Amino acid sequence: MNPKFLEVMQHEGPVTIVTINAQPASVVNTWGSYVNINEAGNYLLIPAAGMRSIEHDFATDNTVVLTMGSKAVEGTVGPGAGFHVHGTGEFIEAGAEFDAMQAKFPWIRKVLKVNIKEIQQKI
Repeated sequence: MNPKFLEVMQHEGPVTIVTINAQPASVVNTWGSYVNINEAGNYLLIPAAGMRSIEHDFATDNTVVLTMGSKAVEGTVGPGAGFHVHGTGEFIEAGAEFDAMQAKFPWIRKVLKVNIKEIQQKI
């Protein structure tokens, strides 16, 4: 996994999740500190209290793009690094990963699992 991406994710900031093929696209936000990174499996786990629009869009297309960044990390042209994560998503509501996330975030109803296809540094 991209070391600069991992460094950015060590800093708090918003993470935006977009269903790019929905008409219109659905957009939701969360916090970087909520995102659990599984480097070995190349996926992200994100607690979902709402995210119903994203979940609804997955019925026809589960393609997602996430954006995140931090001005505390050196980017390509100076202070600030940002990334786009391209992947596919699914919601899980049972199992060991769900239980572990619910232990950290008791307010969740499901967990968004994003299988990463590509990580692109944008700045």
